[in-house]
Amino acid sequence: MCGIVGIIGCSPVNNDLYEGLLLLQHRGQDAAGIMTGDTDGVGKVYIRRGVGLVRDVFRQEHMERLRGTMGIAHCRYPTAGTNSGTEAQPMYVNSPYGIALAHNGNLTNAAELGAELYRSDLRHINTRSDSEVLLNVFAHELHQQIDSTHLNHQQVFAAVDSVHERCRGGFAVVAMIAGRGLLAFRDRHGIRPLVLGKRVGSDGEEYMVASETVALKGLGYKPVRDLEPGEAIYIEASGALHSHRVPTNIPFTPCVFEHVYFARPDSTIDGISVYQARMRMGIKLAEKIEREWQGHDIDVVIPIPESSRTAALELAQKLNIPYREGFVKNRYVGRTFIMPGQQVRRKSVRQKLSSINEEFAGKNVLLVDDSIVRGTTSEQIIEMAREAGARRVYMASAAPPVKFPNVYGIDMPTREELIANERDTDDICRTIAADRLIFQDVEDLIEAVRGESTIEQFETCCFTGEYVTGDVDEAYFDALRKRRKDGSDGQEKAESVDIV
Repeated sequence: MCGIVGIIGCSPVNNDLYEGLLLLQHRGQDAAGIMTGDTDGVGKVYIRRGVGLVRDVFRQEHMERLRGTMGIAHCRYPTAGTNSGTEAQPMYVNSPYGIALAHNGNLTNAAELGAELYRSDLRHINTRSDSEVLLNVFAHELHQQIDSTHLNHQQVFAAVDSVHERCRGGFAVVAMIAGRGLLAFRDRHGIRPLVLGKRVGSDGEEYMVASETVALKGLGYKPVRDLEPGEAIYIEASGALHSHRVPTNIPFTPCVFEHVYFARPDSTIDGISVYQARMRMGIKLAEKIEREWQGHDIDVVIPIPESSRTAALELAQKLNIPYREGFVKNRYVGRTFIMPGQQVRRKSVRQKLSSINEEFAGKNVLLVDDSIVRGTTSEQIIEMAREAGARRVYMASAAPPVKFPNVYGIDMPTREELIANERDTDDICRTIAADRLIFQDVEDLIEAVRGESTIEQFETCCFTGEYVTGDVDEAYFDALRKRRKDGSDGQEKAESVDIV
C-alpha cells in the first residue's frame, strides 16, 4: 500500500506535496519522493526521492530546489520488487515530453508486460518495480497518439484507455506530463482509492488528487469527489480540467481492507466514512459474541492500538463492558504490518507497545485487533497481557480470517505467512495462545463497511480467495514466491536521488 498526491496550482506546490505525504505517511514508510515542474511549457522538472520516512528524505535544501506549480509525490512500502532506493517513486521517463508517475497498487501481469515492453515496444525496464512497467506502458501508448508537438486531452485519454486494455490488477495513479499537465486515473475495478479536491485562492483555482480525503482536508482543499472506476482526470497547465471514463461493464469492487486497516479513520473513501465503518464493525462483532458466547465472563475490553480503537469502543458499549486503554504505543516506531522482514516485525512489537499492568491484573481481558494476518503480533501481545497479570486473555478480530494472499497492493504475497492458511479458528487460537478467539464474519464485514452506500460488492480476496481480475492462479503464486525469495537477500539500500 502506498500514498500518492498530485497538485497543480497557481503558486509553488513543494510544501503542499510534502505536507500531503506527511498526512499519508501511514500508507508507506519505506521510501518517499517528490517531483515538481513548471507549467510554462518548457518542461523542466525537479526530483528528490530516497529511502526512509518523509521527514528523513527531505531537508530544507531539497525543498528549495523543488520548484514549480505542479507536482506529484509518493510514500511507499514495497509490495512487488524490493525495498531498494532505486525503486522509490515518482519514476520518470523522458519520452514523450517527459513523464513522471506515482502508483499505488499492484499489477498482476507485470512480468508479461515487461517482456512485451522490451520485445515489442523497445523499452527497457531497469528495476523489478511494476510501477516502472506501468509508467512505460503509458509512455508508449501516449507516444502512439502523438501527431504533432501539441498535446490535447483526447490523446491523453486514448493512451489511458490503452493502459486499461493492457494492464491488469489494482492501481491508482498520478502522473505529471512535463510542462503540460497533471493526470490521475484509477483501475476499472476501483480497487485502489483516489479522490479529487479543489481549492480556490486569490490567484485562482488549484486542484489536488490524493489517496485519502485526509490529505485534502489537511491542506485546505475541499473534497470534490472520488474518481470513478476506470476514470481519468487530466488538468492542463492552464487549469482546464477534463474527465473521461473508459467504457466498462466491470463491477465496482473497492478494497474492503482500506476500511479495516490502512486508511485513517478521519478519511472518507468512496463516500464511506472509515470511522463509521469501523464503528459498525465493532457492533457486528459484539452481536456475534452475544449470539455465540452467551454468558461470557469478559471483564474488560482493550484495543490493540491504534486502528482497532473505534471498533473496540463500540463493541464494549454494545456488550456493556468497561473499555480501557491497556497498551501505550511508542509513536516513533513504525507500523509493524508494513515493516519488511519477519525478524524486524517480531522484534518491533515490544518496542512499539508497552502494557499498563493495572488494567490487566486479575481480569479476563478481551483484546480487540483490526485483523490477524501473520499472527506474530497477536501471539506476542497475548504474552504481554499474561505477563501484566491477566487471568484469561481472549482475542477478537474486527476482520475475518486472512486466508489468502492479497495481490492488489497489500504485503501478503505468500500463503505460508498467513496464520489462517489451512487452519480453523481453534487451531489459530492455540497457535497464538489465546483462551478464546472470535473472528468477524465476511458477510458482517461487508455489511459494516457498506453502511448506507450503494456499493454492492467489495474486493475481499484475502478473506474469500476470489480475485476480481480473474487472472490469479497457483502458477501466479508460484512465480510470486520465487520472486519474493530471490529479492529477500542482498537488497541494496541505494542512496537518495536528488536530481534537478
